[in-house]
Amino acid sequence: MKVRSALHAAGLRYRLHVKGLPGTPDLVFPRRKVVVFVHGCFWHRHPGCHLATTPKSRGAFWTEKFRRNRERDAAAAGALRSRGWAVVEVWECEIKRNDYLEPLLQILRLAIDARMSQPHRLHRSFNASLRRKTSESGTRGAEGG
Repeated sequence: MKVRSALHAAGLRYRLHVKGLPGTPDLVFPRRKVVVFVHGCFWHRHPGCHLATTPKSRGAFWTEKFRRNRERDAAAAGALRSRGWAVVEVWECEIKRNDYLEPLLQILRLAIDARMSQPHRLHRSFNASLRRKTSESGTRGAEGG
């Protein structure tokens, strides 16, 4: 909901959960062929994230469940890419940090303007922008001004 509100406030209009597209993306920019998936780190197994824990009970069940989720995510993204859609993934932990919006808007505008179809490049750019923003804000604080 935070992502939707922020994008709407920024003037971006989208459709929600278009069932006719593989994976039923969370946000769809149909004219520009850009989709956004907002993934929960636990369910979609965000690599290296502290929120992507595995329950201790019923380990085999959870391992298989998470494997199927990852396979389904990859299949949906691949099918969308093959149809010419740009795919952007936003992770739960990125949203919780509250510094995701500016890099996300930059990436979405880039994708919308350029009609890019290479989602991994978009996702890496988003994460790189987020890391730069975080490190820059830490540096400014150390300089004292």
